[in-house]
Amino acid sequence: MSKTYYLTTAIAYTSGKPHIGNTYEAILADSIVRFKRQQGYDVRFQTGTDEHGQKIELKAAEAGITPKEFVDNVSGVIKEIWDLMNTSYDKFIRTTDPDHEKQVQKIFKKLYDQGDIYKGHYEGMYCTPCESFFTESQLVDGKCPDCGREVTPAKEEAYFFRMSKYADRLIEHINTHPEFIQPESRKNEMMNNFLLPGLQDLCVSRTSFKWGIPVDFDPKHVVYVWIDALSNYITGLGYDVDGNNDPLYDKYWPADLHLIGKDILRFHTIYWPIMLMALDVPLPKQIFGHPWLLQGDGKMSKSKGNVIYADDLANLFGVDAVRYFVLHEMPFENDGTITWELMVERMNSDLANTLGNLVNRTISMSNKYFDGVVSNKGVDEEVDDDFKKVILDTPVKAAEKMDKLRVADAITEIFTLFKRCNKYIDETMPWALAKEEDKQDRLATVLYNLIEGITIGASLLEPFMPETSKKILAQINAQPRAFEDMTEFGKYPSDNKVTEKPEILFARMDIKDVMEKVEEIKAAQKAETAEEKYPEVEKKPEITIDDFDKVQIQVGEVIKCEPVPKAKKLLVSQIKIGAETRQIVSGIAKYYKPEEMVGKKVAVITNLKPCKLCGVESQGMILAAGDDEGNLSVVTVDKDIVSGSEIC
Repeated sequence: MSKTYYLTTAIAYTSGKPHIGNTYEAILADSIVRFKRQQGYDVRFQTGTDEHGQKIELKAAEAGITPKEFVDNVSGVIKEIWDLMNTSYDKFIRTTDPDHEKQVQKIFKKLYDQGDIYKGHYEGMYCTPCESFFTESQLVDGKCPDCGREVTPAKEEAYFFRMSKYADRLIEHINTHPEFIQPESRKNEMMNNFLLPGLQDLCVSRTSFKWGIPVDFDPKHVVYVWIDALSNYITGLGYDVDGNNDPLYDKYWPADLHLIGKDILRFHTIYWPIMLMALDVPLPKQIFGHPWLLQGDGKMSKSKGNVIYADDLANLFGVDAVRYFVLHEMPFENDGTITWELMVERMNSDLANTLGNLVNRTISMSNKYFDGVVSNKGVDEEVDDDFKKVILDTPVKAAEKMDKLRVADAITEIFTLFKRCNKYIDETMPWALAKEEDKQDRLATVLYNLIEGITIGASLLEPFMPETSKKILAQINAQPRAFEDMTEFGKYPSDNKVTEKPEILFARMDIKDVMEKVEEIKAAQKAETAEEKYPEVEKKPEITIDDFDKVQIQVGEVIKCEPVPKAKKLLVSQIKIGAETRQIVSGIAKYYKPEEMVGKKVAVITNLKPCKLCGVESQGMILAAGDDEGNLSVVTVDKDIVSGSEIC
């Protein structure tokens, strides 16, 4: 019976199309599970999408569709990209799947019934894109410490999870299981920054939005992101709170590896293990927080205009070239860098030259000298010993690197094999042997050794570049070599025949041509971003100048401003307009503190009929501009115009 191996990725948030940095994780996970399958493991690989939350609700409203329609579209895009990159997942879970939602409700109820969850109120600074609350001390320059965006004050009724109840138990587990959090630096970060200083209770429900899994015994609450999202790792296997588990759960849990980005390490190494302890479920064996893939010297974002998408890369370089690049260029602990120029460099040197040229000229020589027939004549010389040793050592070295999740280093070992094959050609000089009649058996042996080396190298390459591996093996008429069969040199069938016309695996690329195409890609992205940034505003009927003249807009100076009692959104301002002072109520409390308004010279509609807002009379209107990103700014004049001056 084969040994099982269960790996999960973090589930991608369905707020938009994932860039290559997001896609890297799926490719990394795929390379690990493919290698495990090659070693004979019974593998289960799960990925998917995280589909609830306030950000989704807002984006769906902006798009004029339901949240479910929105996440259906985005989840479909994410799945398409994962499929494009040839990720061999066994389960693509969605947090809107009915069976997942049902179990999340049952998990929440179980934790509540046993006293681990209680009702209270949350008050703090809230980041909508990250869907996270922060205390003032956690903010960086007054902004979200995770994404750097603006935060807003928020207070609402919520349920909380008693984190501190399980903190000591988790600390002990981490101390007694040094492999639990990897790399080591990530473990130290979690212990020193979060666990040892003491855990605060975790907010696990929300009432300020509706797009989420309802708390079934208190429907005005929806389950907040982490109990919902993190539970996918067990619900996707058929975990059932009542004990009626699917056989898949009993077979594969606990997970061998949770593969996640370093930015969500806290949730996976602290919140998730504590939830599992409360559920009396075994903890995963290992959680690996991988670094980021950066564009140039910064994190990718649409606002920076430096986003690179996997499909654009694949269209230019091919899927396997992209897989090779992101896997090979990512260090074990530090962030990696991707640029178009570096892609071209790797394409030409590693893929076209080292690998592609090796396969092409080996097949070409086999056809030229022996009509494609590869025969082992057994005429070995001393130079062959080191060559064979390198070939047979490579699977062992690659496996050692993969066991430590040093994927880039494993790929380097495989390409060292290909480089050794190229060196072997230079050492043996087949073209010289071909000129000597008594060296034909030696020539045949050299070419056989090369084909055998390429067979093992191509088989080892499969987890990282599956289509390229398949193409190489097809051209040399070889079957994929099982890992256990890579311990002996000479298993390639003697007198086998290679293809007559070798296919060019990777063509060299001209940087100038590539960058011209890149500019086209960037232009298309800018146009798309512009459409998103400047949404179409509903057009109102045309008016005449006479209609406009009916509206009187004047410059007003705010001399006093204060909150409206019992109205969280309203501020009441005393505004000097010429010789008179008007009282105006505005719904701007979310965007301005009262003291920030004092002294501003604002545009005021002064002939608007007075009305009462929350019992306070308003004698006009301050003009303001707002966008779809939730930003708002009052309209001010940029010069020292006398208050009361007419705006026309």
